[in-house]
Amino acid sequence: MLIDSHVNLHAPQFDEDREAVISRALAGGVRLMVNICDRVSNFAAVRQVAQHPDIWCTVGTHPHEAKENPELSARALIELAADPRVVGIGECGLDFHYDLSPREVQAGVFRAHVAAARETGLPLVVHTREADAVMGEILEAEYAKGPFRILMHCYTSGADLARRAAALGAWFSVSGIATFKAAEDVRALIRDMPAERIMVETDCPYLAPVPYRGRRCEPAMLPKVLEKLAEVRGWSLDEAEARTEDAFFAVFDRIPRPRIAEPRIAWP
Repeated sequence: MLIDSHVNLHAPQFDEDREAVISRALAGGVRLMVNICDRVSNFAAVRQVAQHPDIWCTVGTHPHEAKENPELSARALIELAADPRVVGIGECGLDFHYDLSPREVQAGVFRAHVAAARETGLPLVVHTREADAVMGEILEAEYAKGPFRILMHCYTSGADLARRAAALGAWFSVSGIATFKAAEDVRALIRDMPAERIMVETDCPYLAPVPYRGRRCEPAMLPKVLEKLAEVRGWSLDEAEARTEDAFFAVFDRIPRPRIAEPRIAWP
């Protein structure tokens, strides 16, 4: 089963052909998608897309948007997460590359998301860019208060943060960046990710994989990401698909796993 763990199908780039995009994904074998919330004030639009039976969603505020609601509370997130179509908290985190929200505001809003993930038991979908030291410190300090599940989305940060997150049991998602010619550093990270904790995503409409680079990304392009993951890890396509599927359902366990006709292979 192909599963796109991170889409932004509510984005305006899809306003003219959203249903066609979803249909292409399903026709291409992408069975499930998780539509990721960019800010709490936009949750209604995010949730609207998740009315589709094959699409679920999250609730949260991206670090770029943290300034919109610097007093965002865990309680507000928890209340929205009661919706049965919500399967995760985020996308949230730290982005010190663009600094579109003050860093202290980003950190405070991120901690609210962590508290919501801890209380709800839903996975925390983490965005991190050029903030490795602070991100590592927050994750470790918050985890010490009580465990929560972590998904490092579209991971392209450093090896040290990857090790720190993995030590907390984090999962990692691989995007189209892995196919970029100049992304050997990202491929090196992928080689060291815990084999049982990797999944794939498109982050559409962004980061279209080769050979579609430069075009609007769609979930139907996900097979190219999976192919690159298999190549980098030395897995067959079937093994890559099975491993990423198992990882996905381990993280997003609010989503019912479809019954399969044959038993799952037990990977060593």
